[in-house]
Amino acid sequence: MAQDTQPRWDRKMQQRLARGEAAALGELYDRFAALVHSLAHRVLGDDAAADRVTRDVFGYIWENPDAYDPKQGPMRSWVARLTNGQAVRRLRETETAALAAGGEGTTEELEQKVHRAAVAARADYIVNAMPAPLRAALDSTYLKRRNYRQTAADLRVPEDEVRRRLRLGLQLLSTANTRPVEGSSPPGYGPSL
Repeated sequence: MAQDTQPRWDRKMQQRLARGEAAALGELYDRFAALVHSLAHRVLGDDAAADRVTRDVFGYIWENPDAYDPKQGPMRSWVARLTNGQAVRRLRETETAALAAGGEGTTEELEQKVHRAAVAARADYIVNAMPAPLRAALDSTYLKRRNYRQTAADLRVPEDEVRRRLRLGLQLLSTANTRPVEGSSPPGYGPSL
């Protein structure tokens, strides 16, 4: 039952946006602005640029509410893909302009920088979107440098359960580097943004 709640909210939000309800955009902004800004900042490393990406993403959503397809996944994931695509595009444009103006580096270094930023942003999103038990196990083990036995004691769960949570969390994180950066525009997110 709880799993039906989110897709239902997503569909209703899309319908409200399609009707042009400004309150729907405000609600969507309240719900996802922190996610959009943090992902954009992770890629761009600049608050002002992240602010511009945030405005661009919500502007695009307002102008193109039908670009979201609930069959493709939750609205949160779609918004994150939009953000990542726009932030990567902006980083590529900025760095290319800097190279053209005589900045240091090569095109290959630029692409490596863009790829690293995109992977890091995707990893952040994956960690934030994963279930709390998986995130807690990863946090205890990798950030606090505890072994799985200590993590099991901290979380008050069996050691086998901690190993399962760690394995699942790491499997999710391993997908961060599997999406190509080239042509990273998600469906419905054309160059008009």
